[in-house]
Amino acid sequence: MTKTAHATTPAPWVELPTTARLVLADGTIIEGYGLGATGTAVGEVCFNTAMTGYQEILTDPSYAGQIITFTFPHIGNVGTNAEDTETSNLAMRTGVRGCVLRAEVTDPANWRSTMSLDAWLKTRGIIAITGVDTRALTARIRDGGMLNAVIAHEPSAKFDPAKLLAEAKAWPGLDGMDLVPEVTRQQSMSWDEKRWAWGQGFQTLDKPEFNVVAVDYGLKVNILRCLANAGCKVTVVPADTSAEDILARKPDGVFLSNGPGDPAATGAYAVPEIKQLIASGVPVFGICLGHQMLGIAVGAKTHKMHQGHHGANHPVKDHTTGKVEIVSMNHGFAIDTNTLPATVEETHVSLFDGSNCGIRLKGQPVFSVQHHPEASPGPEDSHYLFARFANLMRAKKGKKAMAER
Repeated sequence: MTKTAHATTPAPWVELPTTARLVLADGTIIEGYGLGATGTAVGEVCFNTAMTGYQEILTDPSYAGQIITFTFPHIGNVGTNAEDTETSNLAMRTGVRGCVLRAEVTDPANWRSTMSLDAWLKTRGIIAITGVDTRALTARIRDGGMLNAVIAHEPSAKFDPAKLLAEAKAWPGLDGMDLVPEVTRQQSMSWDEKRWAWGQGFQTLDKPEFNVVAVDYGLKVNILRCLANAGCKVTVVPADTSAEDILARKPDGVFLSNGPGDPAATGAYAVPEIKQLIASGVPVFGICLGHQMLGIAVGAKTHKMHQGHHGANHPVKDHTTGKVEIVSMNHGFAIDTNTLPATVEETHVSLFDGSNCGIRLKGQPVFSVQHHPEASPGPEDSHYLFARFANLMRAKKGKKAMAER
């Protein structure tokens, strides 16, 4: 990629002014055509290899602070709808800072669509750039790591490259950044909606077996639905809720959600509470950021990854069953396996690079995974993890009942 990479025009005989820029912190300026909101936004550029689910990706709070490059060229062709939004915090307008696309976005062609991607991006304040050689940009990230950048959309096509570059260089990056306050909800709420079923839609949990408290570090809606399918009535609480307040609700289990940013930064206030939850003996299940901070709570360390894992085609092996699952992933930090204490067992591992994807505390009802078992990236290989959590809570309740006799 040269220092200035020009986008392809919508047609070879049409020369239209390029109305968007992606300015990388290393000085590279990529020209393209603007879509969605206008203005500028700064963030870390990553790439996502999923072929479907762009609306879920763009509303995943774990992407706060990032600009997503979609490697699949045809994004937006099925439009958007009200059901595929993943953020559970309705007050959060956007987490992702922008997105980078290869092909021009066509009119939606799907019976579920209620709004075009362009209009939807505008409603959420997300800036997009089309006409970019996303293969070259992805290769650049793969080889050199994730870069900070500014994405800009200006219909007049008038830009100040020096100003945009200075902004990209000045942004400190995700390392050491706590982004959870941007995405967590401020008030608690109850949840009892189950997963969508063909011919039934979204059903309500009538007879909950468990009372679960979910700590919202950037919680995805389908995680809540999967918990409801497992028999859990869920109370969602803000990220800074104390362990004392959580345990006062007398939960059968506690869920630690996904979320954005550096787990060590968020862990400054979250990890002490997680340690108390572990010490209480209540079953604990963590996903993504919740997994990473659980690792820190038991003595492990986390590190920033070179390019992260973002996509729906990642093979992960579960050592407890010997099976390989195809999973959805979205993370730029990971637990350093070499720092896991002897009291912790590694349960899952990525078959792409051998990085940690799951842990379990020996002799305690506490476990977590790095990937997203609720995401259903075609297969539903990882849904058993919600049943595993339910079984831990069921066993704990059985022991309690026996002790009370």
